[in-house]
Amino acid sequence: MTFLSSFLLGLVQGIAEFLPISSSGHLAIAQNLLGMSDAGTVPEFFDVLLHLGTLVAVFVAYWADIKDMVLEFFRGAGDLIHHSTPNPVPPARRLILLIILGTLPLFVVLPVKDAVQSLSNSMVFIGAALIVTGVLLFVSDRVKKGRKNERTATWLDVLIVGLGQAIATMPGISRSGSTISVGQLCGLERSYAVSYSFILGLPAVLAAGILDLHDAATAGIGIEWGTALIGMAAALIFGLLAIRLVNYLIKSDKFRIFAIYTLVLGSVVVILGIVEK
Repeated sequence: MTFLSSFLLGLVQGIAEFLPISSSGHLAIAQNLLGMSDAGTVPEFFDVLLHLGTLVAVFVAYWADIKDMVLEFFRGAGDLIHHSTPNPVPPARRLILLIILGTLPLFVVLPVKDAVQSLSNSMVFIGAALIVTGVLLFVSDRVKKGRKNERTATWLDVLIVGLGQAIATMPGISRSGSTISVGQLCGLERSYAVSYSFILGLPAVLAAGILDLHDAATAGIGIEWGTALIGMAAALIFGLLAIRLVNYLIKSDKFRIFAIYTLVLGSVVVILGIVEK
């Protein structure tokens, strides 16, 4: 893999991870265009490194919220030891519980992980999944603005959002698009739907990164770290820019442009996939 390829894949990952347009679908398309079809094992591991780059972007963008959650975690542990619970529960502590609940549906996907990953080999499926993402974005953009936040969101709300995240493990279904859209459909305030979506992804990305790094080390896969760091840096920088863009567009009621984009791109990819057959 060249430095240019690494940079371009990092750029695609950083932008597509947070914009509701499916990073997995775009990475599959980009790898096809860059002629990386022979990189069976390396691209999968390289994707993990790119995801770790976007993971850092979330930590940077939402450091204040994450810091409060870490502090509340230890305060909560102290309260358990002393058998005392503040009333009302601090928002950051409640957010920890909401993140845990929203992550639970992902465990349903674990038994079929390999089957889900194999779907990335079908351009027709990726295109169809992008179309589904576009429809979901369009519908969520039309609903009445919600008012729920970390203080008022219910357990059922976050479980449904978590289900959206589990479905988004399929290539072409945008994780941010599905979780933000489902959150809006559940009545979450738009800005909170965005922040909850991005923070919700932290446990999954971190766990997947640790597991895949372990698998790669066990298998003895060689990594060109200089090239990999270029991609990770690009994913971090463009990820931060993408987070700012998403927050701006959702506040200014211009989120529907992503629905148009994914619908058009999905249609084109389906056609290309059919032609290739």
